[in-house]
Amino acid sequence: MSQPSQSRALVIVNTNFCSSDGDVVLGTRKGAKREAEQLSNVLSRLNYKVKLMHNKTAKEIEDLYQEECCREHGEYFVSIISSHGEEGVIFGCDSEPVKLTRIFQILSSEKCPVLTKIPKIFFIQACRGGQFDQGVVVECDSGEPEPECEPDCFSDYLSIPPQTVVMFACSPGYVAFLNVFGSMFLQALLKVLKGEERHLALNRLMTRINWEVAFCCQARGTYEGCKEMPCFVTNLLQEVFPFS
Repeated sequence: MSQPSQSRALVIVNTNFCSSDGDVVLGTRKGAKREAEQLSNVLSRLNYKVKLMHNKTAKEIEDLYQEECCREHGEYFVSIISSHGEEGVIFGCDSEPVKLTRIFQILSSEKCPVLTKIPKIFFIQACRGGQFDQGVVVECDSGEPEPECEPDCFSDYLSIPPQTVVMFACSPGYVAFLNVFGSMFLQALLKVLKGEERHLALNRLMTRINWEVAFCCQARGTYEGCKEMPCFVTNLLQEVFPFS
């Protein structure tokens, strides 16, 4: 009797960025490579077949997802993207943008039938704007703060194909923090995957990551006191346990 296919994980980490003429446009992302390697090792121990890719151009990133449409998949497909970004966009190492809607389109039922019924889980470590989150006081007697204008990201959410979950490192319009030791978001993911929380249903696991980042992480140095708030969107039809 043949063995069932392993679940697959695609990890893409961009650390060095140049434009087409060789100019350095975006800053080097120190700490991101080691963090991605740690996550790849943990996923391997959780019985995922992991493909770890470093410093890929925008075109190469799209090609990597196209290749997944031709692979044999197990119960789940997990992808971690770590790069510079803006709302709805991540950047290749050539400083060219890749729209997240394009990635989701590649993996849609029409383009990728092999992944139609398989839960697709994305963790995206990238900025979604230039605002800095100063945090909030959880218990406060003052009035509600004035709402700030945020980018319209609802259309991006509508583009997420069925059976897909996307977790972002930060809220729309805000920066995602990274230092030489790693990022707030992916370090929290790493902690959860190494602990007993990995046995939780995915929505509870992601909520646990939210808690870890919100209450246990805070920027230091130049951005002393700034916070980060991950968020996720899901259109799964059932509870899943991808890391148990």
